[in-house]
Amino acid sequence: MIKFFNWLLTWWNGSTIGTSIYTWRNGQFVGEDLFGNRYYRDKTGKRRWVIYKTIAEPSQVPPEWHGWLHHTFAEPPTVDPPKVKPWETEHVPNLTGTPYAYRPSGSLLASGQRPPATGDYEAWRPE
Repeated sequence: MIKFFNWLLTWWNGSTIGTSIYTWRNGQFVGEDLFGNRYYRDKTGKRRWVIYKTIAEPSQVPPEWHGWLHHTFAEPPTVDPPKVKPWETEHVPNLTGTPYAYRPSGSLLASGQRPPATGDYEAWRPE
C-alpha cells in the first residue's frame, strides 16, 4: 500500500503516474542497464527516457545509456554495444550523501577525529 502511494504522490521514486501512463501508451522498451533502470523510446524514435529502478538519480545512468538518451548514439547499447577500452573502469553513481561517499583523511566524517596539526602552517596576519 505504501509503495502505491509513493508511486502516486512522489516523482523521485521511479516514475510518476503520468510517465507510467505515457510509457504504457507510447513507449517501446529498449533495454535495461546494470542498475535495473529501464529505457524507452516513443514510436517515432524522437523521444527517449529512463524509468529509474529506485530513486530518480541521473548519475545512475551509465555512459553508454547517457549517450543514447541524448541522441549521441543512434542505436541503444543493447543493439550496438560500445567498445570498452582497457583503461576504462566500471561506472559508479554519485555516492555523495551516502555512507559510501569519499571521505579523505582529515575529514571529520572519515574517522571522527582530525589528525593533529603538523606545525608547517603559519596563519596570515595583515600588516
